[in-house]
Amino acid sequence: MRTWLWLVAPVVSLVACGGGAPPPREPFTGDVGSMSALPPVQPMPVRPRTIGGRPDPTSGGGGRVLGTFRNTYYDFPAEGDFSGETVKLMSASCGVIAEVPRGFHDAVCVQGSGSLKRGGTVSFAKRSCACAETCPRTGQKICYDALDAAKFPYGRGAAGTPIMPLVTVAADPTVLPLGTPIYIPELDGVPVPNGEPLDGCFLVEDRGSKVQGDHVDIFTGRPGITKVLNERVPSNQGVTVVTEAPKCDRLKKR
Repeated sequence: MRTWLWLVAPVVSLVACGGGAPPPREPFTGDVGSMSALPPVQPMPVRPRTIGGRPDPTSGGGGRVLGTFRNTYYDFPAEGDFSGETVKLMSASCGVIAEVPRGFHDAVCVQGSGSLKRGGTVSFAKRSCACAETCPRTGQKICYDALDAAKFPYGRGAAGTPIMPLVTVAADPTVLPLGTPIYIPELDGVPVPNGEPLDGCFLVEDRGSKVQGDHVDIFTGRPGITKVLNERVPSNQGVTVVTEAPKCDRLKKR
């Protein structure tokens, strides 16, 4: 009972001192028209949804976000850009395809395809060729197929189809099967020299021994394009990979 009195006593004293209901508010007598001079209330901007700090591509065009993948680039070396000591490019049957500058050999054994100075292209045929030179960067001995440049102007991918710059990507087939169109929002709208800006759509047409797990290796075609893309979206920065994006459906027909 003593506790109850202690709690109620302050309330009684407030009422006694005029702490009860506030007095009625006086009516507004000002000029209502002056209210229009106030600036209009601006709506709060609607922020796009994000995934890992990046725009959520499904909020604008649909698709299924697989997550963030490691990104790298590969290109198409030309024999004519190299000179100096020569070595032999070998076929899968250990025949000599061409004698080329060592620099070209060391580039094509990493990139997988290249163009010969005499015309034609070469593309990866098989590794562990006893008759081939050792690739300095990979330690592998690679043999090649000589291809018709009219049919394979940039070489051949793992799917057996011609690869195309800024369309073809190499991926791990257990993660992204060959023939899968993908959308990479970080590359959508990126300008490239002498061409239209990228639309972010690519097609999985290749694979590589170093391309494993959540990793996409984008085929640029030329070292100069690789440099430009590395400046805009650096290698190993990580990019969002989206499948089933409607804007990339056109690539299913390739």
